[in-house]
Amino acid sequence: MPTANVLEYGLTRQIFFAKYINWVVAFPAVVVALGLLSGVAWAAIVYNVALSWVWVVSYLVSAFTATNYKWGFFAFGTVAWALLAVSTLLDGRRGAQRVEVARDHTLLAGLANLLWLLYPIAFGLSDGGNRIGVTAGFVFFGVLDVLLGPLLAFAFIVLSRNWDYGRLNIAFTQYGRVRQAGTFPEKDVPRGGPVSAEAAA
Repeated sequence: MPTANVLEYGLTRQIFFAKYINWVVAFPAVVVALGLLSGVAWAAIVYNVALSWVWVVSYLVSAFTATNYKWGFFAFGTVAWALLAVSTLLDGRRGAQRVEVARDHTLLAGLANLLWLLYPIAFGLSDGGNRIGVTAGFVFFGVLDVLLGPLLAFAFIVLSRNWDYGRLNIAFTQYGRVRQAGTFPEKDVPRGGPVSAEAAA
């Protein structure tokens, strides 16, 4: 792509869109995990997933914009990230206090948002502003992706040993995500095991 800023690395820059495809999958996975942990409504989770997609797609469009208009797309994506950060940190914490996992949620959401804070900086230095070369940009984003994906997943696994899943309201039934896991007719099985259709007649 032709570059608009800092021409020391040449008049063009290689843009590898595979990292954006990774983010379209990875960022919503983090958002959904934090949302399920905090017990917020599905509408809030869907809103946060949409914000993460707006953020990533705005940065992708910015990377492929050859003029200084790219910074408008960058600003649009960064505002989406800021709204996502407020939602996961503040709204998520309120929900996490209700289900008594506020400490773990704050730790996980804080780690995710600390790493997410570095993505706009990395983008501004690499695909956006062309301040660092392609290889240095790969290293910067690669370290962030490894910390956000596997490290955050490992932290979830370690901390999840102490959670009360009954209080987390993660009871999925045909009726949706219900407040209290109860007895549902479709889950009941007679004492003798499953009954065939002929025996029931």
